Amino acid sequence: MKRSKLKLMGCSSWSADGSPAPPLEERVGERRPFGRGNQAWRGASLPWLLLLGLLSSFGPSTAAESTREFVPGEIWRDTDGNPINAHGGGVLRHEGVYYWYGESKTGRTYLPDANKSWGGTRVDFSGVSCYTSTNLHDWKREGIVLAPVAGDESRDLAASQVVERPKVIFNRTTKQFVMWMHIDSANYAAARAGVAVSAAPAGPFKYLGSFRPNAGVWPENASAEDRVPARTNHLARDFEAGQMARDSTLFVDDDGQAYHFYSSEENPTMHVSLLTPDYLRPAGKYRRIFIGRSMEAPAVFKRQGKYYFIGSGCTAWAPNPARCAVADSPWGPWRELGNPCVGEEADTTFRSQGTFVLEVAEAEPAFIFIADRWNQWDLADSRYVWLPLEFSAEGKPVIRHRERWSLMPTRRTAQAVGAGQGGR
Repeated sequence: MKRSKLKLMGCSSWSADGSPAPPLEERVGERRPFGRGNQAWRGASLPWLLLLGLLSSFGPSTAAESTREFVPGEIWRDTDGNPINAHGGGVLRHEGVYYWYGESKTGRTYLPDANKSWGGTRVDFSGVSCYTSTNLHDWKREGIVLAPVAGDESRDLAASQVVERPKVIFNRTTKQFVMWMHIDSANYAAARAGVAVSAAPAGPFKYLGSFRPNAGVWPENASAEDRVPARTNHLARDFEAGQMARDSTLFVDDDGQAYHFYSSEENPTMHVSLLTPDYLRPAGKYRRIFIGRSMEAPAVFKRQGKYYFIGSGCTAWAPNPARCAVADSPWGPWRELGNPCVGEEADTTFRSQGTFVLEVAEAEPAFIFIADRWNQWDLADSRYVWLPLEFSAEGKPVIRHRERWSLMPTRRTAQAVGAGQGGR
């Protein structure tokens, strides 16, 4: 998983005359050499200088966002100068602050004997970490918010166990922050969902335990044939004990209902499961989606009334082409749209695997595709790939690789600056 590095860049989303700047594609890589002693200042127009002054007076929370760069794949350091360590995670925005949760990967990478057939290297579990930011560039380490448990190696949070893809959502009714994650044994046979809660977004989180979802419940779209036990029918095999849950994500809809998306049935089929109102358990209603498509690394988001899914194929640590789909409901039916990535290395998702899609408040692009560039034999040195997620005229997600790029304030934000209305 990689960490992005940020550098200063003198650009804005609006021209000096108030007209929109060129599209993102034309702005990427644009470097205007504004700086002390630079000759570029001598020819700058008065309106442009006035706009820069307005942006500066608006405060660092917005002006800084238009002047820093994401550099996908480079080491991304926190405010203490250390590489950010939050892999396979997600981002929660709460009361104007972004919280980035992810797997802490430290120590030696090794290959357990049970995983040699598919190259399943790992590091010992060292906790779920959390970082905070108000601008998505400068991240302060809050520490380990879900710590490993010493002693009994059979426990879910023991160092020898697998804890992956933590996601956190906020329950407005209970006022609790709820974390779900993939819990597994070292050989990935357990395939369980784990849940933890906290009264504060920066933890600490209290671990409640793990389970196989929807034990004794058939999915709503299960056919009569699906319910017949057979050697290759993993759905029926796991009916009593609960369905397998590996790579997963959470999605909260506008009405407050939360959904758990997870790879199941030995990975060929994904499930979407409604959560209880407290977000702590499955509500007993779920459906099979992407049947036989072998998808993992799910990310789900909503745009203009449509629900979007981005996932990957199942090729262990090796990157593969991303896949995307759209639906009118979290339940589907989901219509696949192909690979959202375009350009060179699109067939490997730019040598990365998605983990989350973040909607950004008052900025362009409005969505960021967050991915990990895994380093199979040195997992602690995996990097982060954050890229703009745009949409074609037909509504298909489009992800292009950028060597560097910046967030730009929206027109609404720029107008607020001009009116002297202060920050966010």
